[in-house]
Amino acid sequence: MPSKQNDAIALLKADHRKVEDLFEKYDSARSKKAGIAKQICMELTIHTMIEEEIFYPACRKAGVESDAMDEANVEHDGAKILIAELEAGTPEDDFYDAKVKVLSEEIKHHVKEEEQRGGIFSQAREAELDLAGLGEQMAARKEELLAQFESGGLPAPLTLTMKAPPLEQAAT
Repeated sequence: MPSKQNDAIALLKADHRKVEDLFEKYDSARSKKAGIAKQICMELTIHTMIEEEIFYPACRKAGVESDAMDEANVEHDGAKILIAELEAGTPEDDFYDAKVKVLSEEIKHHVKEEEQRGGIFSQAREAELDLAGLGEQMAARKEELLAQFESGGLPAPLTLTMKAPPLEQAAT
């Protein structure tokens, strides 16, 4: 049995709990909302990247249900768009709090899909993935991305499933 510290699923679940706590903190904050939102965006960006670069490809290769994987990628892309909107704005902007709320709801749904019985995580365990090895790769990549983004900011979102450019670009 893989050590919990290096287990890929334990790492992802820890990320889920951290972001859930940050959303709660944002909801109850009277000030410093911008900093909390920035932290949410950073955590989610890194989380989606390690899932898309390491965990999801391993799951697909091991035969995890492709519909579930496709839905997860589409959910990631929706979150990336909201993250980009939040990064470009401030809590004083119209719809900012609404965007944080919708992002929170999307992430809750996504987490449920991954963690529920028969979800991606249980299918990954049943497929007998090397969760310890994946966890080590993901932890190393997470540290690398954190250092990169702390110094240079978050990158523009790269969506995997969207064909149309954002509306602003389409209009020009």
